[in-house]
Amino acid sequence: MPEVLEGNTPQLVEFHEASRFVAAPRVDERPARQSLRGQIARLESELGSLFCSSSPGQYATAPRALASGPRVLSLAELERVRDSLVTSLAERRRVLSDRAFVEERNRRRIEEMLRDPGAHRWEIVTNEDIGEPGCKNWHVRPRWGALGMLMSWWRVKISSGCPLAGGRGPRAVTPST
Repeated sequence: MPEVLEGNTPQLVEFHEASRFVAAPRVDERPARQSLRGQIARLESELGSLFCSSSPGQYATAPRALASGPRVLSLAELERVRDSLVTSLAERRRVLSDRAFVEERNRRRIEEMLRDPGAHRWEIVTNEDIGEPGCKNWHVRPRWGALGMLMSWWRVKISSGCPLAGGRGPRAVTPST
């Protein structure tokens, strides 16, 4: 019995009992898979270079665990992986951009402290605030203690870095004979 399909112009479609289980035409997915794998490789490379260049060793990521071991991903799964990498890359770029903005603002603050120490009394900027390793800091202090505070003699004191690892501590007393 003929059926009429909805649309602009009615068409007649013959429905045969034998054609109920006709296989869908086979589509070659190789070019799409190859393209998605290339995109994923490029995005992973960019994400890896961002992690390594920002702060080596500071941001470690755990490998993604596969639910059922090694397998061939479908096109939809490859697209999800690609989309999650794009999202992760955009988020990492935003975080690094925000951090670079704060670090640059702190470098300018150091310059202002050096130019006019009296306007920045008791302020401290550390190496960590400007994104550098170490324990160095810039601290605005009065020159000659209380007298310097009364006379408004302020200066920027730059620390020499990290103290000794073990410190001097108490010395071991050796018994004398």
